[in-house]
Amino acid sequence: MLRVFLLLAAVAGFTGVALGAFAAHGLKGQLSAEYLAVFQTGVHYQLVHALALFGVALLAERLPRRLVTAAGSLFVVGILLFSGSLYALTLSSLGKLGMITPLGGVCFLAGWLCLGLAASRSGQA
Repeated sequence: MLRVFLLLAAVAGFTGVALGAFAAHGLKGQLSAEYLAVFQTGVHYQLVHALALFGVALLAERLPRRLVTAAGSLFVVGILLFSGSLYALTLSSLGKLGMITPLGGVCFLAGWLCLGLAASRSGQA
């Protein structure tokens, strides 16, 4: 799982930086300030969880594997649902896409919970 999560972290980090630059330079005149802020929120959470995926990759061999794998998987789904819905919402103006965003947030929370449980069950000092 180390390789998979490192690859996913790299993809999430790369696309997060690219989307942030796209928003700053390509969307600045195209979106309202409110929608631009929503897009940037998606970028922010994507980049934070790209780093979380990097941490998951590093911990995959040291902590209880099932919980760490669950955490990484939930972070990936969270990025897709949370950040992805914010990107789609701002670019399409379909407000109903905002209903998906909280599901991504719940995935992020569940991922952090799994990571905390893995740490507490590691048995290492």
